[in-house]
Amino acid sequence: MTRFTAGNVLKALLALLFSIFVAFFVLLIGIGAKNKKVMIEGAIYAAVFILAFSLTGPEDSALSNLLALAGLGSMAVAAVRCFMLRDLWLPRKNRQLPPEIMNQQHAPFQPTYQQAPPAPGPGPSFSPPASDLSPDLAWIASYAKQNKHRLPSDAYVTILETCQTLDAVIDVETRQPSKDARFEYELAAIVREYLPAVLRGYLAVPPAMVENRQPNGKTANEELNEQLQLLSRQAETLHSSRHRQTSAELTSTGNFLRERFGHHQKGEFDFGIE
Repeated sequence: MTRFTAGNVLKALLALLFSIFVAFFVLLIGIGAKNKKVMIEGAIYAAVFILAFSLTGPEDSALSNLLALAGLGSMAVAAVRCFMLRDLWLPRKNRQLPPEIMNQQHAPFQPTYQQAPPAPGPGPSFSPPASDLSPDLAWIASYAKQNKHRLPSDAYVTILETCQTLDAVIDVETRQPSKDARFEYELAAIVREYLPAVLRGYLAVPPAMVENRQPNGKTANEELNEQLQLLSRQAETLHSSRHRQTSAELTSTGNFLRERFGHHQKGEFDFGIE
């Protein structure tokens, strides 16, 4: 998944061209994404910017300098938040999906909201190669984008961020397999079972009922956010675990090389012959 699309490039160029109004960008992003929290946040940055520069007088006083600093600060903070909210205005382009995955996008889904995913066992006898998980992950992101209007804004962002984290794990696992059956199982389960089950289950609930209380006292929206947060944390755990292993392997290689060649003096050669 990449952000380098014609639409995103055009948006980035326009943002750069009108960067003097960066304090208003978060508000525009919130309006475009219909996200009330982002709109309120953006309105605060815009209000601080307007008040700061409208009240700044021509005289060089401490109050004028403080107001100017507040206005510049709102611009800086808004610029950082624009980058953090890039999934809302610079969406990623999905990888090309195979025909069988594309066909699944139009297949009817059975309600699975009340069904819990199967509990993982001690470890499967077979785990798919990490490269085989990429189309499934791309399908999840594509399906979420198709149903963006049905998903709460926070949940939509969480899904895309989780897919981004899992994509990084799959990329590393594809280039350098860990050969850890438990790790491979957990990664495949999140991509092929848990995340699709949560997404399909929520979308199977009629829109008019997503705020109704379930027997457990939670609404469908609350259940969705909670389950996505759990999956997001698990994806982060897999990401951290995989990169810790990669760092440990690099350290082990370094220890071997230091032991093997570190004691040699310049000009000496060792071909492994005693």
